[in-house]
Amino acid sequence: MSLLTHLECARCGKQHEPARVHNLCGCGAPLLARYDLRRAAETLVFERMASRQPTLWRYGEVLPTARDSSVLCLGEGFTPLIHARRLGKRLGLPNLYLKDESRNPTSSFKARGLAVAASMAYELGIRRLAMPSAGNAGGALAAYAALAGLEAAIYMPEETPRANWQECVLLGAKVVRVSGSIKDCGREMREQLKGEDWFDVSTLREPYRLEGKKTMAYEVVEQLGGRVPQAMIYPTGGGTGLIGMWKAFEEMEELGWTSGARPRMFSVQAQGCAPIVRAFAQGSDRAEEWEGPQTIASGLRVPSAIGDFLMLRALRESRGVALAVADSDMLAAMRELAETEGLLTSPEGGATLAALKKLLWDGLLAGHESIVLFLTAGGYKYQEVLETLTS
Repeated sequence: MSLLTHLECARCGKQHEPARVHNLCGCGAPLLARYDLRRAAETLVFERMASRQPTLWRYGEVLPTARDSSVLCLGEGFTPLIHARRLGKRLGLPNLYLKDESRNPTSSFKARGLAVAASMAYELGIRRLAMPSAGNAGGALAAYAALAGLEAAIYMPEETPRANWQECVLLGAKVVRVSGSIKDCGREMREQLKGEDWFDVSTLREPYRLEGKKTMAYEVVEQLGGRVPQAMIYPTGGGTGLIGMWKAFEEMEELGWTSGARPRMFSVQAQGCAPIVRAFAQGSDRAEEWEGPQTIASGLRVPSAIGDFLMLRALRESRGVALAVADSDMLAAMRELAETEGLLTSPEGGATLAALKKLLWDGLLAGHESIVLFLTAGGYKYQEVLETLTS
């Protein structure tokens, strides 16, 4: 049972009614879901969680759907947290863990956010969903729209890996391929669909994708037996997961799951598209658009993000860092993860291992910490990248 009380603007703090259709606040900032955490703590008890279903919906008190009949579930969430013993031994890291998000429906963490967003849209009577996507988010939206019998329109850059747009087509979505970046796709989508009754589920332009993504943090704490990891390394494009997990740690403190300790959050981007890294280094609260984004990691090819100020805030509050890695280092890390842990991850997942090595080299991590790398998607859809690795 959801205990959602209201939506709150992340910038101006204005409150909005939850049982209505919302995109952004009137001031142009994202809306955040707020819950009655005191009541939630009565039933969402850490010691009793083992009896709940092994999906993200086990955290129902802090998820927004009001009716069980609204929930669109394909088995998303509660993905493995793997103790990377071989890789950890090679790197001198006894407490290295991998959160393998490839086990989600459509093989990526995007299923978390779109499961919750599509469920809420279904509950609120929305029947046509649209979004720009660089790849995996589009596939997830198409899957949940198909499950509910909703229409989906997905605008994708022409450079999107073939498997991603083919997946969307097979799942029944309308796919429009656009020359340029994901930002160009968003602009084209809003121009083409203006005046029609399509609901925009773009990153942070509705309140509920973030709620699905935040469950990664709940799961990590649960899978570590109530311990909070000391460092999380997360590949960051639009940043929904980073923002959502930081929100989740705040919620877990109020629920009594944690005692106030939070991890240092590390955001990794590609050297060819690193607006958050640049803004963090400059001490800015907002990130200027990155011109001419280039990287093999399609999920990191995001030149600007509406939640930039929330990402930067989380990084600074957590005493974390934003850093960029080269495409060549992502590829090498993909190979190393495959050879040592048997996991074929995406370039974005490879970026987290490349970032970890850089953090160790620069002395920002000592090596004794408990560290979680987020492998956000499986590598099997990235055939063009795999051909580069195996040629």
